[in-house]
Amino acid sequence: MEIIKYIILGFVQGLTEFFPVSSSGHLSLLQQLFGMSENALLVSVVLHGGTLIALLVFFSKSFSAVVKERNFLAKIILVTLVTGVIGVGGKDFFESIFSSFRWVAGGWVFTGIILISTLFIKKNQKDKFSYSDALILGLVQGFAIIPGVSRAGATIVALLFLGLKKEEAFRISFLASIPAVFGALILEAKDLPLLANTSWLPLVAGFVISFLSGLFTLTLLKKIIQQSKLHYFGYYCLVLGVVVFLFYR
Repeated sequence: MEIIKYIILGFVQGLTEFFPVSSSGHLSLLQQLFGMSENALLVSVVLHGGTLIALLVFFSKSFSAVVKERNFLAKIILVTLVTGVIGVGGKDFFESIFSSFRWVAGGWVFTGIILISTLFIKKNQKDKFSYSDALILGLVQGFAIIPGVSRAGATIVALLFLGLKKEEAFRISFLASIPAVFGALILEAKDLPLLANTSWLPLVAGFVISFLSGLFTLTLLKKIIQQSKLHYFGYYCLVLGVVVFLFYR
């Protein structure tokens, strides 16, 4: 049944949007396997909407605090501006490579390498997020638009290497993603065609599942980061990248 495909996609979206393994790469691969190229953009917008709501719910207390902390809010705005410049400036390039499985495979291999590199991080003692950190985070987040590169993975690893404490790296990475994800959704949604003949039940099911699995994943990921086990995702990404490169030409 069609609804089963959307439920699977929603579940995978919720897991891969927050686990550092690249949701765009997994969704692109699954949609091709399911033969769902016709409504690919609509599915992407709906499922990302579900995980965005999960993000807002999970970080609701932190999000309200950020609004009150003008200094921190200014840094998040800087991250968003830098990411936005890269995203808008490189829009044609990113769109041209989005369906290329060679790029997806390369992105997964890159993600795997940087996640495994966290084994070499000795100490994370810094709890102050500086403007230079925000600039670097914005650059990394912009680069992570490349399919197969995990935004969560790249930004969390960057913040860890900058010396931030694990819990702060987790919090800042996802708080900084909210404006970027929201902006990307608006840009995608404006390109949607008229959808009068679209069956909404499968989409609603996918949305709900992506929201619920997203909440579960955020809770689990926080514990994984605290236990310094990000490198396990790195091995998964490396293997997946090599397999996709060999079998999807």
